Amino acid sequence: MDFKLTEEQQMIRDMARSFAEKDVAPYAAEWDEKAEFPTAAVKKMGELGLMGVAVPEAWGGSGMDQISYVIAMEEISAACASTGVIMSVNNSLACDPLLRFGTDAQKARWLKPMASGKILGSFALSEPASGSDAGAAEMTAQLSEDGRYYLVNGTKNFITNGPSADMTIIFAHTDRAKGHKSLIALIADIPTPGLTVGPKENKMGIKAAWCSQLIFEDCKIPVENQLGGMGEGFKVAMSTLDGGRIGIAAQALGIARAAFEAAGRYSLERQAFGKPIAHLQAIQFKLADMATRIDAARLLTLRAASLKDKGNVRYTKAAAMAKLYASETAMWVATQAVQVFGGYGYLHDYPVQRHFRDAKITEIYEGTSEIQRLVIAAATLKELAG
Repeated sequence: MDFKLTEEQQMIRDMARSFAEKDVAPYAAEWDEKAEFPTAAVKKMGELGLMGVAVPEAWGGSGMDQISYVIAMEEISAACASTGVIMSVNNSLACDPLLRFGTDAQKARWLKPMASGKILGSFALSEPASGSDAGAAEMTAQLSEDGRYYLVNGTKNFITNGPSADMTIIFAHTDRAKGHKSLIALIADIPTPGLTVGPKENKMGIKAAWCSQLIFEDCKIPVENQLGGMGEGFKVAMSTLDGGRIGIAAQALGIARAAFEAAGRYSLERQAFGKPIAHLQAIQFKLADMATRIDAARLLTLRAASLKDKGNVRYTKAAAMAKLYASETAMWVATQAVQVFGGYGYLHDYPVQRHFRDAKITEIYEGTSEIQRLVIAAATLKELAG
């Protein structure tokens, strides 16, 4: 097995790293402190082709592969997890389903400007009473008598990019009695009559990535905005989340790496008992375990990305494994990094507290760790049963 990056993949890694070090990392703490949307950085990511990495050039993207995408995601997220998830949502949850399920007219209207960074996308599946159980969504879409539009009612919850997005992909029931089989996917412009963007949520972490409710009250969405066929909403949602989990695995990987590197540098500077604490076996063991887990998470993430690149291989289990392990690694590494810093790790003056707060959400959104385990177990049992 060849783990060597191609020349193109190395180029996007170096480009993303240079951009992250110059235009993201120096401002990340301030964005976090003020919960300030990183407008200039997002605009620059669009100019650099980072908002549609795996979208073909014909549709405004960079035309690269999924491995290039996760490499770039790790670099951006290591500098600022908020900027990373803004990029991830646009790439994985907005561009990707439009690329795979959209009509040419839909791609021209939304995908092309979104992949080139001219507009920002979002994805609205979770609701106040349904998160992990997507089929239990309460949002409804009633077809008008003339068949020209859907009348949409309901509320979507925890929508990353919601307050800053120009469009969103939503999921609603045409007949709730039929369960998830009646789910359809619809594209809604923001703003649009009948759609209210709720206030920004006050979150523990990724504070610069704005999140809110999206409230639909008799919102008319044209039938030509339907993404996929009738009853295919659940399929669109679940397959999109498969890809999205690879993006979140890469985000978690970036957070873990940033916490690890901060802890390592600090251990070389901090003196205790007459020598740097890096000389203490207790600290060395922590750093060794951090490095090993991060490398394992990276390999799982790259494997999932490579399977998605094949195009004809199911990667649901691999994506769930990558997301589960990378997110739990990010939380574990960030916790250990705070411990290495000791009391200083608890202060806002040092970056590890931000990495600690940012890491937690990776175990929750786009499928909790518990959901990932269910996905992995189901796939494993199916394989064992033959």
